[in-house]
Amino acid sequence: MIEVEVHQQLRAFLRQQGESCWPHHLTMARLVARALRLGRSSLIQTGAPSGYHGRYRISYLLPALMWTEGLVLVVPAAVQSRLLKVDIPRLQQWISTTKPIQVGSRWPSDTFQGLLITTPEAWLSDRLQHSGHFPDHIPTLIDGIDDLEAWVQNQLTAKVMPNHWDALMRACPTQIDLIRDVRIYLTRSLFQHPENPYNCYRLEDQEQDALFDLWRVFQGKELLDQLPEVWQAFWEQFSCSPHLLWARLDRAQGKFSLNCRPLELADQLDLMWQLQPVILMGGAVELDAQAVIYRQRLGLGDMTCVKFAPDRQQESIQLYVPDRLPFPNTPEFQPAMMLEIRHLLMISAERPGLTVLLVDDTPLKAQVASVLAAEYGSRVQMERTCLDDNGILVSGWQFWQTHQAVFPAPQLLVMATLPIPSLENPLVAGRVAAYKKNRQDWFRLYLLPEALSTLQRAIAPVRETQGVVALLDNRVNHRSYGQQVLEALSPMARLSYVDTSLFPHVDYR
Repeated sequence: MIEVEVHQQLRAFLRQQGESCWPHHLTMARLVARALRLGRSSLIQTGAPSGYHGRYRISYLLPALMWTEGLVLVVPAAVQSRLLKVDIPRLQQWISTTKPIQVGSRWPSDTFQGLLITTPEAWLSDRLQHSGHFPDHIPTLIDGIDDLEAWVQNQLTAKVMPNHWDALMRACPTQIDLIRDVRIYLTRSLFQHPENPYNCYRLEDQEQDALFDLWRVFQGKELLDQLPEVWQAFWEQFSCSPHLLWARLDRAQGKFSLNCRPLELADQLDLMWQLQPVILMGGAVELDAQAVIYRQRLGLGDMTCVKFAPDRQQESIQLYVPDRLPFPNTPEFQPAMMLEIRHLLMISAERPGLTVLLVDDTPLKAQVASVLAAEYGSRVQMERTCLDDNGILVSGWQFWQTHQAVFPAPQLLVMATLPIPSLENPLVAGRVAAYKKNRQDWFRLYLLPEALSTLQRAIAPVRETQGVVALLDNRVNHRSYGQQVLEALSPMARLSYVDTSLFPHVDYR
C-alpha cells in the first residue's frame, strides 16, 4: 500500500537529511497517503502555521509525488516559490520520480496524471462559480486552512467601486436620474457616520432601503441582465438573505465602495466539498481535535480529523500572566500595562533578540510605540519589517500574523490583551447580530474560537526558542474561558514572575 511505501521513503529521507525538528512527519505522511488511497476527506491540524516556515510540508509533498494519479495542490502564491525551488526538487531527487508538475489556474488536460499547483483564489473561484476549470473527483490538498474562511469570504464578496456607478449609468441611460440620486444620498449619509479605526460601516436600514428601491426598479423593468458584470454580482449577493452589507470610505477623496457577502458560508460551500475528496491542512483552527465549530461554519461534513500537539520537550513556552492587573476595559489598564512592558523590556535588555509587543487597539498601539520610541530610540518600530537585531516591534495581531515568517523568532512576545474580535468592528458586529438573531451563543461559537486560533498562530515562532510569552489580560485569571486560553497556549510553563535568568546573556563573539 502507498502508506507503507511513503513511510519507508520518508523515514529514510529524514534520516539522510537529519531533519527531526517536527516529530509528526511520518504519521502525517501516512494519513495523507491513506486519504488519497481511500478518497476520503480529512482535516489535519499540525500545530505549526503554514506561513511560519511550513515545516510539515514534506509530510504531504512526498505522498503527493508518489501518488500515481492526478491531484491538485492548493497553496498561497507566496508559498509556491519555496515548494518549487526547494522542497519538491529535494524530494524528487530522493525518490527519482518523473511525475509531471505544473502551476496554473486550470487542469492541463484530460490525460494529465501529474500534480497541479494552484492558488486558493483560482481554485475557489472555479469551484464556487462552477467554471469547469478543474474536473470533479480529483483529490485536492489545501494547505493553510487557517485562512480558508477569509479566502472564501473574499471570493464571495461582491464589490462596487466608485467608478462602477458611471458604468451603471451608461448601461441604463433611462435610469440615470434615479441612479444619480441614490449615489448622492448614499454619499451624504455614509459620510455622516463617525470615524472608526476600521474605516468601514454597516449600512443602516434607510441606506439599504435606497439600494433596495434601485434593485426593485431594475428587476421590474427586467434590466438586471443588461447591467455590467460587477453590478450583476452585487445584486445577486444583495438579493440573498441573510447578507452582510458594508461600505468603505475614502474620506480624503469623498468616495465610497460597497461590499456585500453572505453571512452564512456553510450553505454556499456544502456542495463544493462534495465535488472531490479534500485534504485540509493548517496550523490550529480549533482547540477541539474534531474541529466541530470550524467544520460547521464552513459546511464541512463527516471527515477524518486529526490534531497534532506541540512537543512538550522542545516547544514549550514560558508563560507569564500577571495577576491583579486592571481589566482592559478600565481607565487604569493603560498605565498598568505600560509599567509591565517597561519592566519586561528592562529585564530582557541584556539578551540580544527581537521583542514583539502586540497591541491591537489602534490609538493605544500608536501611543505605546511613541512612548517607547522616546526611551529606546530607533530600536522601536511600529509595523515595519526592517528592524535591528535587537529591535522592538509594536504591532497589531493582523500585521504579526501576516509577516511573522520574515522575522527571527522573538525572545519575548508581549500580548497586551486577548485577540477577541472587537464588536466596534462593523463586520464583527454584523456576524454577532446574526448569531443573536438565531439565538446562538455568539461568544462561544464565533469570538472565542477566533481568539484562540489567533493566539496559537501568534506564539508559534516563540515555541522554536522556548521563549517568554507575557499576556497582560487579567481576564485569563478571572473569566470562565480562561482555562481554554491556557489550553490553547499549552504546552507551557506558567510563571508567577519574570527575572533576568529567563533571558541569559548570549555572547556572539
